[in-house]
Amino acid sequence: MNRKTAHLISHTHWDREWYMPYEHHHYLLTELMNELLDTLEKDDRYRYFHLDGQTIIIEDYLQVHPEKREQLETYIREGKIIIGPWYVLQDEFLTSSEANVRNLLIGHQDAAQYGVISKLGYFPDSFGNMGQAPQMLKQADIDTAVFGRGVKPTGFDNMVGDPISSSYESPYSEMHWASPDGSTVIGLLFANWYSNGNEAPVDADEAKAFWDKRLGDAERYASTPHLLFMNGCDHQPVQTDLPDALETARALYPDVDFVHSSFEDYLDALRSQLPDNLVTVQGELRSQHTDGWGTLVNTASARIYLKQMNQLGQTLLEKGAEPLAALANLVSEKSYPHQWITYAWKTLMQNHPHDSICGCSVDEVHREMVSRFDKSRHAAEAIISESLQAISGQIDTAGVTAWSDASIPLVIHNTTGWERSGTVSVELIVAKKYFKQGPNPPAIAEELEQLALQLEQSCLLDDQGQRIAAKIEDLGTHFGYELPKDQFRKPYMARKISVTFEAVQVPALGFKVYAWEPTKPALENAPVHSSLAVGENSMSNAFIALDIHADGTYTVTDKRTGKAFAGLGVYENCGDLGNEYVFRAPDGDVSLTTRGLPATITLVENESYRASFEIVHEWAIPASGDEQFTIEKRRMVPFRKRTAARSKELVPFRIVTRISLEQSGEGVLVSTAFNNQAKDHRLRALFPTGLEASTHLADSIFEVAKRDTVPAEEWVNPSNAQHQQAFVSVSDANVGLTIANRGLNEYEVVRDGQNTIALTLLRSVSELGDWGVFPTPEAQCLGEQAVEYAIYPHAQSVVASEAFASAYQYQTPWFQTQTDRQRGTLPTTYQPVKWEGKSLALSAFKVSQQHEDIIIRLVNLDHQPTSLTLEPGFAVKELYSSDILERRKEAASLTDGQFRAAVGKAQIITYALSRQ
Repeated sequence: MNRKTAHLISHTHWDREWYMPYEHHHYLLTELMNELLDTLEKDDRYRYFHLDGQTIIIEDYLQVHPEKREQLETYIREGKIIIGPWYVLQDEFLTSSEANVRNLLIGHQDAAQYGVISKLGYFPDSFGNMGQAPQMLKQADIDTAVFGRGVKPTGFDNMVGDPISSSYESPYSEMHWASPDGSTVIGLLFANWYSNGNEAPVDADEAKAFWDKRLGDAERYASTPHLLFMNGCDHQPVQTDLPDALETARALYPDVDFVHSSFEDYLDALRSQLPDNLVTVQGELRSQHTDGWGTLVNTASARIYLKQMNQLGQTLLEKGAEPLAALANLVSEKSYPHQWITYAWKTLMQNHPHDSICGCSVDEVHREMVSRFDKSRHAAEAIISESLQAISGQIDTAGVTAWSDASIPLVIHNTTGWERSGTVSVELIVAKKYFKQGPNPPAIAEELEQLALQLEQSCLLDDQGQRIAAKIEDLGTHFGYELPKDQFRKPYMARKISVTFEAVQVPALGFKVYAWEPTKPALENAPVHSSLAVGENSMSNAFIALDIHADGTYTVTDKRTGKAFAGLGVYENCGDLGNEYVFRAPDGDVSLTTRGLPATITLVENESYRASFEIVHEWAIPASGDEQFTIEKRRMVPFRKRTAARSKELVPFRIVTRISLEQSGEGVLVSTAFNNQAKDHRLRALFPTGLEASTHLADSIFEVAKRDTVPAEEWVNPSNAQHQQAFVSVSDANVGLTIANRGLNEYEVVRDGQNTIALTLLRSVSELGDWGVFPTPEAQCLGEQAVEYAIYPHAQSVVASEAFASAYQYQTPWFQTQTDRQRGTLPTTYQPVKWEGKSLALSAFKVSQQHEDIIIRLVNLDHQPTSLTLEPGFAVKELYSSDILERRKEAASLTDGQFRAAVGKAQIITYALSRQ
């Protein structure tokens, strides 16, 4: 019989903020780190400490104790304190694909200064694991992942569910974990949680009872004689007497080798004895073979305002600051702001730990998060503004002979991966006077206000001189200022106008320039025609027809397929006796809906480029949970055992919906606003598809995940809500319906015979939940709320029809800037790189820090191979295959200026282009 080895790995799982505000936890972190350094210095028997896989702990500690840097660095370089590979321990499903990549990239960059990094995919407490993690890890030379959730039920207060069952995906704590592309890593489940070796006793009697149970529990799951014991837990202080505890254990169990180990040592020993019959678990690990109460998926709808701010922040970096800074670096002498972009990402990622972005902490934590979101956004906006100015300064606007000298050019940027058309609105300064040019600002303002602009005599032209239908409005006089690089600030007063129009076929990653003409051109162009038609409570374009009914529901007809989706847009409201982690409706609760409730319907916009209706519901819903709910929370009655109901008192609930259709739009754009004065409830929008399908597709991390609509037979939770990134989609063999969103990360495909997509718009709860009583009144989300989503009907699936491109574009804003009539080297319609590839989605366009290469990343969303054609519009010295760490791999050649490559199913591909 093989001799057993008990590997004790000392660690702490450090939630930066959770049931206390950040600085409270920060204070305890400094105490822990001081104790750790002291222990390593005094006791040579204390060999290792795993620093929770996140390098931000080092930043947080040295912020308070910079004098400890040398000592800390010494122990890191000696391998006694193990760091990385992440910057933070993120929630994988609530942060974007590129945010997950930046987390790993920046974690590696931070660890590089110490010369060592843990090559371990560390996911100790993620609320489920992304399916593409093995592929991402393998690209970073990481062949093993450890995780605490996803395969076996782990719920509140770190309680582990029933042991081995045939319904669980793996009978062992060791397994293989495969991504959809086929990449495989060793997967290690904390089968007895990451605290199964915590506070090992020194006393012999206590140790005997402790180790009899712990050894038995570990052996039930282990496939080898190497048993893993995690010596630590959440915010766990250092066990300074662990060497003595190990001596006690060795004396009690002479047949077991007790070692103070590291993951590296443990894995070296484990790999040599892994059996051949390990199970391979596939893709996402979301605890689907459980009773459904421990997945913690409803954190996706806790404090939705945080998710909205996060989606905007990620988008401004991924689809704003990075591609625009890369383009500015390509076409001008402006350097790429690596340090500022890293700073913006770090500030944003400080909101990405699961207890932060999941919205499952005390109110003080989430108030501080709002400030971080603002800081990261401000940094991104500064980078975007500087980049837009640098790019626009290179455009040859003087070469457009169709524009007069009095015209004002405006540049429209499309930073998505596909050609794009849509409505944009731009503010232009048409007259400006600096303060030094007049006696005082009021006089200057009055002078500017007296200018006769004659906007009815003005128009908008494209770069071919064609007249573009536009709504031009006078915005009056406003204060502004310039900050020259070589002189003091220059305040001014300016007369402004807004120009709203449809930008047509703006190239991917590129721009198109238009010009406002203060007077009509001498040669009148033909009248502008629009395919957009508006009728009584209806509107249509070349692709879509929409009819609004008396109760505010609507029918969307796809003219291309002839399929009509009826009864869309019903609002559903129900009670919620759960908490920030878990939704739970009261027993016997019957959901309220707006179906049949008369609505006020008003046409509020009717332009050639866009039409909009406003739908108003005057509703009333229960004010809160009843008195029993208050008692049950105070007594810590588990949420599943609560018997409370909703209050009999009703409060007004007015919902204002704006539904829009653009001339070139292939979908319907919706915004919903309401003033929430109710508590303890959930609001969803319902979209019955009427399609027969047992599965559906949801946008996830570097994949469109295929998920079962009907859960496994072990699932008893009445709700089967799931995570999403940009969209969720239901389709049959012929047609489909996709609902896209901006920061609405929770959906459910309801098992109602209609495969109704239910999109969560609000969840109001009053407590944190988990292991104590932590009231969170701000999680009720009272006050004005606004959400945005879009409806895209299409043929086939969302991947086969490539409707995913519209959904991704929906999340990305247009970027625009005013420029001058000037000479330059760039044409007025420009694209830095062209690419083609069915089922491919562009994920990143940026500059690498190591080599200053242009980085282009795409992902194949299909589970079938495809091909890529890449055609750079700039001089390329060398093209390299790369990875998520942006390293140069094999060099490739361009033929006739193009690069072609086969792309495997679900493959993430990155290329690094060095410039001449």
